[in-house]
Amino acid sequence: MTQNKPMPDIATRAYADSLDANDDLAPFRNRFHTRADQIYMDGNSLGLLSRDAEEMVHTALEQWKELGIDGWMAAEPQWFTLGEHLGELSADLVGAYPDEVVVTGTTTVNQHQLVSTFYRPDGIRRKIIATELDFPSDIYALQSQILLKGGDPERDLVRVPSRDGRTIDEEDIIEAMTDEIALAVLPSVLYRSGQLLNIGRLSMAAHERGILIGFDCAHSVGVVPHELTASDVDFAYWCTYKYLNAGPGSVGALYVNRKHFGTRPGLSGWWGYNKDRQFDMVHEWEGAPAAGAWQISTVPLLSTAPLLGSLRIFREAGIDRVRKKSLKQTEYLMNLLEATGLLSPTYGYAIGTPVEDRRRGGHVAVEHADGARITKALKNRGIVPDFREPNVVRLAPIALYTTFAEIWTVVQALKGIIDTGEYLEQDEGRNIVA
Repeated sequence: MTQNKPMPDIATRAYADSLDANDDLAPFRNRFHTRADQIYMDGNSLGLLSRDAEEMVHTALEQWKELGIDGWMAAEPQWFTLGEHLGELSADLVGAYPDEVVVTGTTTVNQHQLVSTFYRPDGIRRKIIATELDFPSDIYALQSQILLKGGDPERDLVRVPSRDGRTIDEEDIIEAMTDEIALAVLPSVLYRSGQLLNIGRLSMAAHERGILIGFDCAHSVGVVPHELTASDVDFAYWCTYKYLNAGPGSVGALYVNRKHFGTRPGLSGWWGYNKDRQFDMVHEWEGAPAAGAWQISTVPLLSTAPLLGSLRIFREAGIDRVRKKSLKQTEYLMNLLEATGLLSPTYGYAIGTPVEDRRRGGHVAVEHADGARITKALKNRGIVPDFREPNVVRLAPIALYTTFAEIWTVVQALKGIIDTGEYLEQDEGRNIVA
């Protein structure tokens, strides 16, 4: 007769250590610059520097030093087609054909570019759908584009309301897709709560109603595998400094479905010209035959080079393995908060992130009425989270470099900060950069 094995006590450090001992992605941590005196839980805002990214910046500087202007064609990879090359390397992360992705611009500039292309108000179809929980920059850009097309943002920008202040019900988005809607621009993951939307479902619903649809994937690319082409998404855009670890202010990226190739970009620039004839310097527009047409300006080499190194790591690790570990780590974090008693009235913490794997991005929103002061207290303990108004401490375990033992330590710190009252010693309010 066999005896049932005792259930492991997830609240112990030993359990965290056992998870680390069986982590097949653990070796990648050594590829990143981590600090012995710090636990970094803010990779959803700015990923850490990898040694691979650092190497590629040094390589770019050496190429510039040795080749000068000849680097546009003689560097490896050549600078002239660097945006297209990086797009090809990024395509697997988002489920796209290699020519549907290009690395260029910045997140909001790329949003302006794509919305100016695909927002075509006509007759009663003049409105754009967003949500009331969108990142503010997305809303500012949509308001600007409506104004540029002669519209009124108060009338023509539909912000789908949240039922709970944390998440957006997909049924409410679909219900808002009336015959007055020309375009939907939605987040793949909500930046506060970490809710992951069903891109395929929303794209299908939009197209059934004659609506074009695009997604801001800044909070998902590099932690959530996407199938943009299979989902028939019209366009998407994202940054590379969060989960893709390409550095502060690094270059952005965009996706355009092949069915739209040949459409003139709303904002044409010389770097989107047909590469075979770009230096003919003629004034008649001839766009590149793929997503490269949506480039505007010359590729910024030194803020693009780190992505070469970062994508090398992702090719080795595989986005599916990254997602599997990310889900395991965020689930462990949420379970540990509960097992340690932090979700009780005594401690006052709550989880604002959906618990279902299919609805969760890469971070956990830990809510507390004194979230700003708790964030400062964590930083005093060498733990780096970030804070989002009004009460969210965002914690992002990063599959490539965060250990389960670090997650355990963070939860102990959240408990200790309340037990000792040290958070009450902090100034109220957030810092300028949260």
